Amino acid sequence: MIYKVHVEFSKEFLEINNDEIKIGIKTNPIKGQANKDIIKKIAKHLKISTSFVQIKSGHRSSEKIIEISE
Repeated sequence: MIYKVHVEFSKEFLEINNDEIKIGIKTNPIKGQANKDIIKKIAKHLKISTSFVQIKSGHRSSEKIIEISE
């Protein structure tokens, strides 16, 4: 499944509505650490392995496209 993801910084939350995810993280976007935390948070929320969550586009943007495979 493909999701559009909007990231906000300095808040902790996660909302899923249909094919859109709004996520808040406190991690600074340095050396991909924020992307790793986004993947971990989504996987934990959906109770799946992080290997099923992949950022398809938007690695350096607050607007991302994420694919979740099962």
